Amino acid sequence: MDAEHKGEENMSTLIAIGAGIAVFTGIGAGIGIGIATSKAAEAVARQPEAEGKIMKMLVFGAALAEATAIYGFVVALLIIILLA
Repeated sequence: MDAEHKGEENMSTLIAIGAGIAVFTGIGAGIGIGIATSKAAEAVARQPEAEGKIMKMLVFGAALAEATAIYGFVVALLIIILLA
C-alpha cells in the first residue's frame, strides 16, 4: 500500500469519527427531553391548575433540544459531504 492511499484511508476514518461525534448531540437531546418530560409530568401532578403554562414551557424546551440535535445531524452531513 502506497503512502498516498494510506493517507486517504486515514482521512476517511477521521471524517467518519468526526461525523459520529457530531451525531452524538442527538443522544444529549433525547436525554434532555426525557428528563424535561418527566419533570413536567411531576409538576402537573402537583399543580394541575398550572398545566397550560407547564406544557408551554415543556414544548419550548423540547423544541430547543431538538434544534440542537438537528444542528448536530446537519454538521455530520456537511462533514461527510464536503470532506469525503
